[in-house]
Amino acid sequence: MTETRPFIRLRGRSIMALVLTPEAPLPGWLASLDAQIERAPNFFDGRPVIVDLGTLPRETADVAGLMHAIVSRGIHIIGTEGAHASWTGLEAWGRPLPGAGKPGKPIEVAEPAPAPAPAPRAAAAPQPAPPPQAAAEPASLLLDHSVRSGQSIAFEHGDITILGSVASGAEVVAGGSIHVYGALRGRAIAGLSGNAGARIFCSKLHAELVAIDGVYQTAEDMPAERIGMPSCAWLDGDLMRITPID
Repeated sequence: MTETRPFIRLRGRSIMALVLTPEAPLPGWLASLDAQIERAPNFFDGRPVIVDLGTLPRETADVAGLMHAIVSRGIHIIGTEGAHASWTGLEAWGRPLPGAGKPGKPIEVAEPAPAPAPAPRAAAAPQPAPPPQAAAEPASLLLDHSVRSGQSIAFEHGDITILGSVASGAEVVAGGSIHVYGALRGRAIAGLSGNAGARIFCSKLHAELVAIDGVYQTAEDMPAERIGMPSCAWLDGDLMRITPID
């Protein structure tokens, strides 16, 4: 009688994480981080963060101390990138991450099949069939409803269009642009994949934070004349501008 072994299922999964890139001198960078947290206290709440150490000089001392300083600010670190092999004390944050992952698909681990019996020799090998064409991923995400407080909508492959509003405490994250037909009261983060040409459009600007390709403005930074008005946020070099929608 053959014993049946438990069947194990593995599943790949991609997650949306923020990337912090410390820069020397580190005391000044930490001060800038404190200023951002003061302007937007909830910005890092519940968000996984990767720390990219690749820009730090090799001779940087006490990198582990830097990591502890980041964690002490309530930031949840899930891994590091770009760490030099000579830096010690980083084991608490696991092995360095290999880089951005792709969306995962179910993976099944099964028992190996028995070796097939030798096949008779054929006169001519058949031509292999062409592989099936993979379905193209959508370039945009359309939501025909509002985004409620506490919800987080993420689409890293392109634009997000919302036919309703974005409530306070909600978050919308897009690899491309963000279009909100109603009021934008939560957080909108566009150009996540390094797209500096992304924009954020809304019918009424009441956002807690808008960000494009790492450049952001909190509610306190936004032009007073744009609050409650149809507005577009876009990048002019390293400067974010918020202008009327014509």
